[in-house]
Amino acid sequence: MLTPIVTTIAGAREEVADARRLGMSIALVPTMGALHEGHAALIRAAGRPSSFVVVSVFVNPTQFGPKEDYAKYPRTLEADQRICAAAGANLIFAPAVEEMYPEGPATFVEVTGLQDTLCGASRPGHFRGVCTVVLKLLNIVGPDTAYFGAKDYQQSVIVRRMVRDLNVPVDIRVMPTVREPDGLALSSRNRYLNPEQRAAAPAIYRALQAVRERAAGETDVAALEASLNVELSAIPGARVDYAGIVDAKNLQPLTRLDRPAVAAVAVYMGDTRLIDNIPLGE
Repeated sequence: MLTPIVTTIAGAREEVADARRLGMSIALVPTMGALHEGHAALIRAAGRPSSFVVVSVFVNPTQFGPKEDYAKYPRTLEADQRICAAAGANLIFAPAVEEMYPEGPATFVEVTGLQDTLCGASRPGHFRGVCTVVLKLLNIVGPDTAYFGAKDYQQSVIVRRMVRDLNVPVDIRVMPTVREPDGLALSSRNRYLNPEQRAAAPAIYRALQAVRERAAGETDVAALEASLNVELSAIPGARVDYAGIVDAKNLQPLTRLDRPAVAAVAVYMGDTRLIDNIPLGE
């Protein structure tokens, strides 16, 4: 049986209210669709006993820059519905842009400081769009828990800070990155890669693994970042957007590796931008 789809805010709230009356807790898995095994893992994690799992499928225009891939971002609702059913989701909320922004976007949420590094520096306004739509989804669905993937590490830190600062009563849970057997982090954008790019892309994760090994005996962050950049730049067809090592808690640059940190990268393979990260100094 396929997971039912609702397309209106009123419909989503009605379904959630029915589940609440049955004594179920509510879990939300926010997505932009084009689902893959990484999303399925989040849905399965959310599907604990007595949980009603809502998967949102919404390609959010406010988090895309003017020259980014909003228009061509894959929209595969029928396939997404099958993945949701197999993973145990109870409901798909798939609104139109007009349902989410009926008069156009005018009100935004920002987490200053945390949004200004890494992807935020490369994609101005991106996390403003992310925070805005996530807060809208939390207000619409009213979940007890919401599930995110660790591949989007900066996003998870920002969302956690947003719900804490705004006193949103939800538990944000971040699940481990799901990878292909060769190490490539699963991403909806992987389908953009041609065969040569796909063959080369796993070297991104190998470069992160190498810097983690070096970090066992090296605390100079500049030296670690330099070696990471060298390895990434050597990947055939790759163009490094950024490769940085930041404080795991506040995402700020470090000079010495003397606390929990994250090595985070964004690499273009052709026109496709891939992100990944690895913890350091755990």
